[in-house]
Amino acid sequence: MSDGTMHHLLRAAAVALCVGFATAAAAEGCGDDATQADLNECAAKAYEAADDARDAKYQAILARLASDSDAAALLRAAEEAWVAYRDAECTFATSAVSGGSIYPLVWAECLTGLTKARTETLDAYLSCEEGDTACPVPPQ
Repeated sequence: MSDGTMHHLLRAAAVALCVGFATAAAAEGCGDDATQADLNECAAKAYEAADDARDAKYQAILARLASDSDAAALLRAAEEAWVAYRDAECTFATSAVSGGSIYPLVWAECLTGLTKARTETLDAYLSCEEGDTACPVPPQ
């Protein structure tokens, strides 16, 4: 298989994945008769809710680290790096539909997926048990 053929197959797979995101957004409360603009708006709202949940976990960790400014600074740096990663990853992952009417939906779906995964990581930090030396966040 030539490099060009492989490139086209990968691009087709990315577009198929993006269409799958559109279906997922429609299933999350937009309804079967939603327009593309409606789907874009639903996806944006889903991302906003996911980001609010992530921020709540982040703020809870910062509160637990209030007496450890070094650890709090490390968390802030990690979160800043994670945001840069999230944006770069979604820029790449959505590049196949860049400029299209589906782009805002696919972009928001990408942000939502990565944000939910980050929220799970932050939640795990909040769930550490006493004596867990691998956990950077003290238990409550």
